[in-house]
Amino acid sequence: MYYLSKRIEISASHRLELDYESKCSRLHGHNWIITVHCKARELDRNGMVVDFTDIKRTVMGSLDHACLNDVVPFNPTAENLARWICDNIPHCYRVDVQESDGNMASYEKDEDL
Repeated sequence: MYYLSKRIEISASHRLELDYESKCSRLHGHNWIITVHCKARELDRNGMVVDFTDIKRTVMGSLDHACLNDVVPFNPTAENLARWICDNIPHCYRVDVQESDGNMASYEKDEDL
C-alpha cells in the first residue's frame, strides 16, 4: 500500500447555522490547516497515488479566500468540510481540518479503497 499526505493552509470565512446561541453563528474567519491523506494499492502510470498539485487545486481552488457558506451546500463545520474534501479527492481516505489552534476535526472513510 502506498500512502501520501498533503498539508494545505487556506484562509476562509464561515458562519455556522446552529440550534443554540453561539458567536460562531456570526460571520468570522480562520486560517485553516487541512491535511489530506491518500492511499492506493497501485501507482498510476506516472508513479503516483495522486498528484500533489491536484490535491492543492481541489482544496485551494474551491475554499481559499472564500465564504464557505457560499461554496458548499451544507453547514460548513470543520467536520462537514473534512468529509466534503475527502469525497472530492481521488484515493483520499482521511482529512484533518484544523480551524484554529487546538480545534481540529477529522473524517476517515470506513472502507477499503
